[in-house]
Amino acid sequence: MNPIVLIPARMASSRLPGKPLALIDGLPMIVQVVRRAEEAAVGPIHVATDCEEIAQVAREAGANVSLTSPDHPSGSDRIHEALMRIDPERRHDIVVNLQGDLPLLSRSAVHAILEPFDDPAVDITTLASVITDPSETTNPNIVKAVASPITENRLRALYFTRATAPSGEGPLYHHVGLYGYRRAALERFVSLPPSPLEKRERLEQLRALEAGMRIDVRLIDDVPFGVDTPADLEKARRLAAARRKD
Repeated sequence: MNPIVLIPARMASSRLPGKPLALIDGLPMIVQVVRRAEEAAVGPIHVATDCEEIAQVAREAGANVSLTSPDHPSGSDRIHEALMRIDPERRHDIVVNLQGDLPLLSRSAVHAILEPFDDPAVDITTLASVITDPSETTNPNIVKAVASPITENRLRALYFTRATAPSGEGPLYHHVGLYGYRRAALERFVSLPPSPLEKRERLEQLRALEAGMRIDVRLIDDVPFGVDTPADLEKARRLAAARRKD
C-alpha cells in the first residue's frame, strides 16, 4: 500500500463557527490534527480546504495544503478534488480521510484504519467501538454500525443507522467517522448520486453499501473525542492540557 492522508477542513460550522482555527493547547485545531497525522506516519499529509485563512495557518505550521472548491457537498468530494490535484500520476492507492475535528486522535486509530486493506475485496474501511454508555444506544447523534464479525476485532458492515440496532442480545457499535478508501472506490463513490437510504438516515456511507461496495469495520477500544460544540472545545482543551502534563 502507498497511502496518503487527506484532512478536509472548512470554516462553516453551524454549532461552532471557525472551528478549524480554534486554539487547543496553543495550536489551532487543524494544526493539532496535522500533528496527530504526523505522529501516525502512514503517508504524506495534505489539508484540503476551501478557506484561505485555514490554508495559511496550515502552511505556517508546515503542512501541505490543497485549496478546493467551496461547493462540495461532503468531505469525500473535497478530498477527491484534492487527490486529483496532488497525485495525477496515481501513485497513491489508499486514501485516509482524517476528520479535521479530532485533535486528540491516537496514532493507533490511524493505523487501524489501514488494517482491513489486507483483504483485496475491501473497498472502504472505517472504525467503531463497543458502546458501554447506555445513553448512547438511543441517541440519534451516535451512529451505530450494524456489522457481522469476521475476526475478534474486525467486522463487515451491513448497515449504519441512527436508530438502536440491531435488536436482541449482543454488543452495539458506536461508529467512528474516519474512512480509508481504495482510490478506485473513492472515485466510484463520488461519482454516484446520493442514495435513498443515505438521504433518509443522513449518512453518506450508506451510498457505498447501497451500491454494493464492501466496507470493513476495525474495532478500537475508545471513540476519539470529536469537537462539534463550544462545550466540546472546552473539554478538548482540558484533555489536551492534561495529556501534555502526563
